[in-house]
Amino acid sequence: MSTAATKPVLDERTRALLDVMQETFPLDPRPYAVMGERLGMTESEVLGRLAEARAARVVRQICAIYDTKALGHSSALVAMRVAPERLEHAARVVNAHPGVSHNYRRNHDFNMWFTVAMPPGYDLSAVIQRLHELAGAESTREMPTLHLFKIGVTLDMSATRDLDERGTPEYTQERRDQALGGSLTAEDIEFIRATQGDMEDIAEPFAPIAAALGCDVATVLDRARDLTERGFLRRYAAILNHRQAGFRANGMAVWSVPPERVSEVGQFIAGYRNVSHCYERQTYPDWPYSVFSMIHHPKVAGVEETAQTISRETGITDYKVLYSTTEYKKIRLAYFIEAYDRWEELCMAAAAEATR
Repeated sequence: MSTAATKPVLDERTRALLDVMQETFPLDPRPYAVMGERLGMTESEVLGRLAEARAARVVRQICAIYDTKALGHSSALVAMRVAPERLEHAARVVNAHPGVSHNYRRNHDFNMWFTVAMPPGYDLSAVIQRLHELAGAESTREMPTLHLFKIGVTLDMSATRDLDERGTPEYTQERRDQALGGSLTAEDIEFIRATQGDMEDIAEPFAPIAAALGCDVATVLDRARDLTERGFLRRYAAILNHRQAGFRANGMAVWSVPPERVSEVGQFIAGYRNVSHCYERQTYPDWPYSVFSMIHHPKVAGVEETAQTISRETGITDYKVLYSTTEYKKIRLAYFIEAYDRWEELCMAAAAEATR
């Protein structure tokens, strides 16, 4: 793992724009004009700076960000222990699954970590067991979310946050539960399919979506607001490439917390702005860590210092920080697509390819 923070040459104004685009992308017919007014830029300057960030591969995607479980999908973080000589084979098998959005090699005996999701009606545990078999893993641990304390990545591009700066989590279990109490219509699903891809970098980026759906932009924005209010849509935002943005030291800090303190500690950790994800997850005899958190910083020292501060403030001393050494896969999960029906065929093809 490289600990150097290699930052692209983006000036302060572009970095300020990226901070805004991550957190408050406006639901407006001309969102770049709205952001420009806030930042003292013209619409054309905003689009020019966005083009610069795209060219530097800092911006990965601009899109609607939906909550997987709120949409009725089952999902889990999965830890695999794979013999080093079989890792490339295992990665190909796992990556072939359409429900796998993230897959990393990490510095631990459980050396492959991935997230997998399946639409309603599928047995997720059976899918994970099949992936275990096809990958030739020595051991596999399914770690579903038991409670969501926070989800929402916002990298500090302007470098203005203190390590211990706190804020209110953008999306929590309460909003997820709100969505789980409702249901999606056929019209909602059509909208989700049309809005989960990357938006065009144009002055009116919602216009192509409206054209695809056969409606006007006002209707697109109204439907986006409705799905947000109902808890299905977390927000519209720019998603950044962590490493290209200079955040090369992304640590997964896991905490062994007494059951009676999980809620208290999870909520406290979620309050850190440099923590993007915080969950309670299932434990095992060989994995006692119940609270997971992702800490982002350009340098390992910053991640470690944040973890040490959390440990000092909570009194939880049994923790580990795991770092990714290889990124095997990182995509936005696609919802309501046909590829899930062919998942084993894809995995078998990947397994065959890996043995050639």
